[in-house]
Amino acid sequence: MEKWEAAYIAGIIDGEGSITLTRMHVKEHRRPCITIASNDIELLNYVQKLTGGSIYLKKNYNIIKHQNSYILNINKKKDVFRVLTEIYIFLRIDRKRKRAEWILNHYNHVTPRNGKYSEETLKKKLLFEENFFKF
Repeated sequence: MEKWEAAYIAGIIDGEGSITLTRMHVKEHRRPCITIASNDIELLNYVQKLTGGSIYLKKNYNIIKHQNSYILNINKKKDVFRVLTEIYIFLRIDRKRKRAEWILNHYNHVTPRNGKYSEETLKKKLLFEENFFKF
């Protein structure tokens, strides 16, 4: 990704996106996720080509008054880390920049590769999540 593309994507995330920790399944621990919501499918297709992820149609309860809206969801760890690494310096919203920094600096230290947590590592993981959501 070129620097200008990273800056552009950072602007989109600052305006219409989120950087968060989410669960894909009920009993699973949270993992990093970047989402962007828009009714401009062309924009999301462009961002998807640069970042990866999947685009979903949001449920529209009033099609007479509202356009279709879509969500780009980037939740594969390698894609999230690559995108955050490239856009971090361009993020302007303090909360989003802090969340990106927290994930980049701490997530791998509290997440075992095999997904099996000891009592100690689980406490660290839950503390990581608690501190993350303070931003």
